[in-house]
Amino acid sequence: MPDRAAIVTGASRGIGYALAEALGEEGHGLTISARKPETLEQAAARLRERGFEVESVVANLAHEDGVREVVSRHRERFGRLDVLVNNAGVGIGAAANEHETKLVDLQLAVNLRAIVLFYRECAELLRAAGAEHRNALVVNLASLAGKSPQPWLSVYSATKAAVAAYTVSMNKEFAKHGVKSVAFAPGFVDTDMTDYVKDKIPVEEMLRPSDMAEALRFLLRVSPMCLVPEIVFQRPQEIV
Repeated sequence: MPDRAAIVTGASRGIGYALAEALGEEGHGLTISARKPETLEQAAARLRERGFEVESVVANLAHEDGVREVVSRHRERFGRLDVLVNNAGVGIGAAANEHETKLVDLQLAVNLRAIVLFYRECAELLRAAGAEHRNALVVNLASLAGKSPQPWLSVYSATKAAVAAYTVSMNKEFAKHGVKSVAFAPGFVDTDMTDYVKDKIPVEEMLRPSDMAEALRFLLRVSPMCLVPEIVFQRPQEIV
């Protein structure tokens, strides 16, 4: 059984997979989740080929039962939680007069409510790890869109701004228990979520999922007295 264990949501590809891979390389047992069974199992197989211990859980995080299933399966497999990565997210563009209620609700549920529920369900495990080594960690995926909200992506921007705010609140609540929270706020990253802009922004000018993975490695190595509440990842072209 690994000495450390982590949950990574939205881990079948992109940023989530890169963060799961980094955690595996750092010796963590992994529970990974995603909504689509086929892509999740492909990711789990690649991680297992690397020699990592992996529990894969198909879950729709728009539903409370999905969150509970991920945490329950993780607890049964590993019995501890040192790192929680709330990476799963969805972005759906629309003008203000064209928002569909079900799509607004989906973004609020996956991007924000699921994070709230994961903290609730993982609080006991995280505090236990914090009491042991004072360096338990929660990574919440925000976005540069939450720092500079955009039209058309207004709901997505609002959810990501809320993620950053919730992260601040969680540090005020959990840091005293040895549990740190950090919001990752990247700009355009070369994943399938940014396919819609790749005709305007060349792939070679985008951030890489590995940039977030290197930031995670840094956070795992800082002392218990070092709390980093937010990391903003910008392309040079995005600096204004």
